Amino acid sequence: MSPITHFMAGWVGFEAILRNRRDRAIVCLAGLAPDLDGAGILIDLFNQLAGWPETNFYQAWHRLYGHGITAALVFALIAALLAHDRLRVAAAAFINVHLHFLCDLLGSRGSTPDDLWGLYYLGPWNAHTEIVWRGQWELVSWQNMLISIVLMGILLERASRKGYSPLGLVSQRADRGFVDVLRRWRQHCQTARK
Repeated sequence: MSPITHFMAGWVGFEAILRNRRDRAIVCLAGLAPDLDGAGILIDLFNQLAGWPETNFYQAWHRLYGHGITAALVFALIAALLAHDRLRVAAAAFINVHLHFLCDLLGSRGSTPDDLWGLYYLGPWNAHTEIVWRGQWELVSWQNMLISIVLMGILLERASRKGYSPLGLVSQRADRGFVDVLRRWRQHCQTARK
């Protein structure tokens, strides 16, 4: 799934149990962290643009280093070290990383039915055991779009009710303005129904 969907899934899944902005940000970023193993694409692209021998680090590293139990434990440990509520954040980060794995297994297929994206849960220590779901839908599919729309709806509804959104992770002032607009729309919709 897309990084935006991974982020929204982490926010919707965990913002309610986390007590402050910092811990929410850490858990949401932990849910994005598995895709750091895709950074090999930058080396591949640089080598191609420089006219150097072709490399294939993206294919070799992606889903091997960041999409397994070792990475989940490392990301949870780093999250705990950075958090205020260390135990809660470590547990939420560990679960959120696994939510990332599940989302990738469900909806990361390429454009053909055989272009499946599995993950190596025991990687990098074991690169032979791959977890693959044969029913995986395409990365750009109606299922992924629907999940993103539902998550966005939940996120916006909660923001208008609770008074904060993920925008507050970047700017509290912008978040206040955004939430004010959401609350006005909500009030307008409720008034229009009467």
